Amino acid sequence: MPSSSNFAEITDLLQPQFPDGVEEALNAMDEEAKNLQWSVTAVKKKAAERTGLTDFGDDLLEEPLQLLVNIGESIQTLRPSGKVSFWNTLIANASQRLLIVDYIKWNPEVHNIDIKSPIIIAGQPRTGTTHLHNLIASDPSLRSLQYWESLEPVPPKDEQGKSFAVDPRYKRTESTLAGLNYALPYFKRMHDMYAAHVHEEIQLMMPAFGSMLWETSLCDSRYRDWYTTTDQTPWYQWMKLVLKVCTHIGGGERWILKSPQHVEQFQPLLTTFPDAIFLCTHRDPVSVAQSLSTMITYTARTSTKPEHLRDVGRYWIERSETMFRKGSEDRHLLPASQSMDVRFHEFMENDVAMVERIYDLAEQPFTEKVRNAMNTFMEKHPRGKYGRLSYDITQFGYETEERKSTLQFYIDQFQLREENT
Repeated sequence: MPSSSNFAEITDLLQPQFPDGVEEALNAMDEEAKNLQWSVTAVKKKAAERTGLTDFGDDLLEEPLQLLVNIGESIQTLRPSGKVSFWNTLIANASQRLLIVDYIKWNPEVHNIDIKSPIIIAGQPRTGTTHLHNLIASDPSLRSLQYWESLEPVPPKDEQGKSFAVDPRYKRTESTLAGLNYALPYFKRMHDMYAAHVHEEIQLMMPAFGSMLWETSLCDSRYRDWYTTTDQTPWYQWMKLVLKVCTHIGGGERWILKSPQHVEQFQPLLTTFPDAIFLCTHRDPVSVAQSLSTMITYTARTSTKPEHLRDVGRYWIERSETMFRKGSEDRHLLPASQSMDVRFHEFMENDVAMVERIYDLAEQPFTEKVRNAMNTFMEKHPRGKYGRLSYDITQFGYETEERKSTLQFYIDQFQLREENT
């Protein structure tokens, strides 16, 4: 177990000092950023050139893609490298849209696959969702989404139908993560990402250009306002369709899913998965706010101008509050017979015992094989494996007591143990 000496402080959070070569690599994108063509037509054309396909399916993507293109062109907070990265993300997801639509066209039986009674974790970041997700996903009888698969659920046409010792999509993800972990050496302390890491299914919404993940890339109120005022049910239905594609390609039966986004989308979630088991994770909201704001600010340093990094932290402190309020107001929507609250302090005191309770609710067999699989995972991935971090919310202009007072309603409603006393 990590000792107190394993706690580190990010002293350059708002004034980044990068490892050797990173600043130079970021600055090398300045000229490329000037030549980007910000239009929906340009995005679609580039994706079509990359894939050799032209059918984007229905028009679900049109409104949010147009909005994202407009934001990409006009946003002032991103450094040139951030604009290039955002553009490439648009192209990658438009390409996946083409590949997914094409795959379904050639395999219409995908529509007949039933995503039956999935187990869905809904909780804000830093509330134990990742650990809970990892534990349940270690059960060999359940199907989970790995990170490499989430980025490219359908491989390029020239890779389809071929056998590889290692899937090229896996190799591409490993290469990308190697660069990320070099540029952001503290990231592993916050969230250990690796190619086979189980990942959030809302990644599958991105080719339809919905999903809160776009908001985490931009921290822009224009996308937030569209996302929070537009019924997200069609994007949840799209995500369910892509889960069927993943099942068709990679097999599996009962899914274990997880995303922070779900806490403010309980109705679309329930509409899309009416027979699911819902696990709502909760933690002292002040701890969540300070940890989440630090994590997203740190990961934004390669894309956001340094003078705007403090604004990123402030944005997510406020955004986490709106998510807490929405989740609190809508918790009653989830049927009592299909849902349970998982409090962070209880989960951390005995994680496997909590999972046993979950399995009882989900009517999922908790065998000795399952227990051994979970123990093996924890032995290989102990909490704090790469060390831990200290968090300081005051650097964003907030005080712990102010946040505690504002968010006390959530502590009281879910009977949480306070961590910032």
